[in-house]
Amino acid sequence: MTEQPQPAPSCLDDTEPDFISIEAAREAVFAAAPALEGYEYLALQEALGRVLAEDVQASMNVPRQNNSAMDGYAVHTAGEGVKAGTQYAETGVALAGQPYAGAVGPGQCVRITTGAWVPQGADTVIIQERVQADGGTVVSLDDVTLGMNLRQAGEDIRAGEVVVARGTRLWPAHIGLLGSLGIAELAVTRLPRVAYFSTGDEVRGLGDTLSDGAIYDSNRHTVAAMLQRAGIAVIDLGVAADNPQAMHDALVAARDMADVIITSGGVSVGEADYLKPALARLGEARFWKVAVRPGRPFTFGLLDRTLFFGLPGNPVAAMVMFYQLVHPCLRHLGGERERLPLELSAVCQSKLRKRPGRMEYQRGVLSYDARGELQVVKTGMQGSGILSSMAAANCFIVLHEDAATVEPGTRVKVQPFYGLM
Repeated sequence: MTEQPQPAPSCLDDTEPDFISIEAAREAVFAAAPALEGYEYLALQEALGRVLAEDVQASMNVPRQNNSAMDGYAVHTAGEGVKAGTQYAETGVALAGQPYAGAVGPGQCVRITTGAWVPQGADTVIIQERVQADGGTVVSLDDVTLGMNLRQAGEDIRAGEVVVARGTRLWPAHIGLLGSLGIAELAVTRLPRVAYFSTGDEVRGLGDTLSDGAIYDSNRHTVAAMLQRAGIAVIDLGVAADNPQAMHDALVAARDMADVIITSGGVSVGEADYLKPALARLGEARFWKVAVRPGRPFTFGLLDRTLFFGLPGNPVAAMVMFYQLVHPCLRHLGGERERLPLELSAVCQSKLRKRPGRMEYQRGVLSYDARGELQVVKTGMQGSGILSSMAAANCFIVLHEDAATVEPGTRVKVQPFYGLM
């Protein structure tokens, strides 16, 4: 019997023998991408959004001394608290930044403002609204528990403890916390150098006239924007023509100036896709098909020590693979501890068509329903070339490999874009 010819693998196939899962792909990428060496020192205000290169320890307590949480009167209670009707003689005033120099003894009190250091001998503050003050005599109107309305020294931070750990991306609360310790300069990891170019004879720059079959280069601007959003400046190498020498030259130029190379297009199995053979001559491809929709034609490899990511040419597929594999790798390179996208659970209000076999990232709009629960609806057509489905969305709907069609009312995982973009 004559053996029947078998069709070549296709992007429409749900499974192939050399597919790898998204989890295996991430592990391979992280294993090949050790954290970058070197760091730089930045002024505190310039460090926002950067990754801390070393632990920061507190050099002092915060607060430094016991201080008042309210405006009122600091009193000496001998460790027993205050009974309603107790009288105190006012002996002075403690202001924020102007401590009272003396000590407070039995039967005495000091007028105190919020944030002022509690004088020696005082152990409780009675708020000003709950006293009767007349001619230097202060009478408590209520029972007051020992230690009320005091902030204890070190209750926020203890001297010597690690307040912000290495690998933390610094947000405004971190900046304020470190400022409270008087820290003016921080060591942060260096940013990866990322070179990018598009491929394809059909690709045109903005402002060019489109001939028949030509398209504007949306991916180049999308990738640059995603990198900018991640705080990384792109080295823009333009568009490489569809011929072997152009691909070779573009890869060599990118390798010599960057830690990471990102391309879009040219990683499929078409006759004019020259990136794969050029990569094979200059380095190696670790994998080139991931069990993801959209995003199957994706290549990861090495050119010496430079990492290579070949994104699909379809714009949605390029964005999906950037956020699932490239962005986590960039965070990994920068020494960040939290690298993977945030995932939440939501009730899906749309019917989502899917066949088992690949991880799928559909685009959706995440919101709250009338009961305050998270819900998600898809953004219409989900084709890998429909960039408007991304522009209308605020999350990915994550459908795992073994999932089939999702009916309305089913709980699904979502990745909010605010955690990515």
